[in-house]
Amino acid sequence: MGAMRTESVERAMSILSAFSAQQPELRLTDLARETGLHKSTVLRIANSMSIYGFMQRTPRGRYRLGPSVWRLGQIFAQDYPSREAVAPTLQKLVKATGETASFYVRAGEDRVCLYRETVADLRPFGAEEGMRLNMSTGVSGLVLRRFSGEEVADLSVFNDNGTVSSDAPTIPEISAVATPVFSASGALIGALTISGLSSRFDAATRQKAIPLLEDLARSMGK
Repeated sequence: MGAMRTESVERAMSILSAFSAQQPELRLTDLARETGLHKSTVLRIANSMSIYGFMQRTPRGRYRLGPSVWRLGQIFAQDYPSREAVAPTLQKLVKATGETASFYVRAGEDRVCLYRETVADLRPFGAEEGMRLNMSTGVSGLVLRRFSGEEVADLSVFNDNGTVSSDAPTIPEISAVATPVFSASGALIGALTISGLSSRFDAATRQKAIPLLEDLARSMGK
């Protein structure tokens, strides 16, 4: 039996999910367009979420996320490595490869892009920090599934260190490579990933990046 669904909650979540780093403020008409909901429905739900601090209305009459979203984000993030701990690793990968570096963690049945250093031409693609994505897509999802105990159909895609390299794993224009990050005790922490345009981040280029990726992943777990 599948999980029970509540339409009103799903509508509220769709409104929150409409916001992004590129669209931090949205008009009522924008929210209606992004969610497919009627403007009166969006207004009613937005007013309810504003009471609890999940949305707020700006002086210009636009909507943005409220402080309660930040509070919950802080609670979520406290179970994972801090930005200060991960950022230097991501910056080293970007400097060495010229491509985007990300750190993903597993959150239930989803993966979350916890931290990301993005090169300019990849901003229209890929995940933003905090975005929840399907575990069944992407090389990071494959790494997180295997090393959190799930059965993975094709183990041949992993090298001896658990790294996966793939052309266009999720988005046709993007290729990526990901490796697991373990704590000193051997517990899975997350997946360290490099992604770039397939036209330049081809199989040979990804292969050259793997030793540095794996070395930095090991350093994160010490």
